[in-house]
Amino acid sequence: MIAMDSLVTVLSMLLTAALILCGWRLVRGPSFADRFVALDMLTAVAVGYAALTAVATGRGVFLDVGLGLVLVNFVATAASAVFLERKRRHK
Repeated sequence: MIAMDSLVTVLSMLLTAALILCGWRLVRGPSFADRFVALDMLTAVAVGYAALTAVATGRGVFLDVGLGLVLVNFVATAASAVFLERKRRHK
């Protein structure tokens, strides 16, 4: 069980590093598209945290949370793609 705890700790640290890097790109991104890709990656990191929590605690409800995040993220990505395409056409 100690190996599992240390694995969860290492994976949590890697996800935290990814969270920080995505947050940095979200704040500093030169364009709207870069910022939205960073937001998309933040959602992927949140799903990773939900999956890691599900494995660490043995509760499958966290996988449902991850699935909900993925579905919302898909709709948001599709909507932003439409927005960027319309913005590009009107220039």
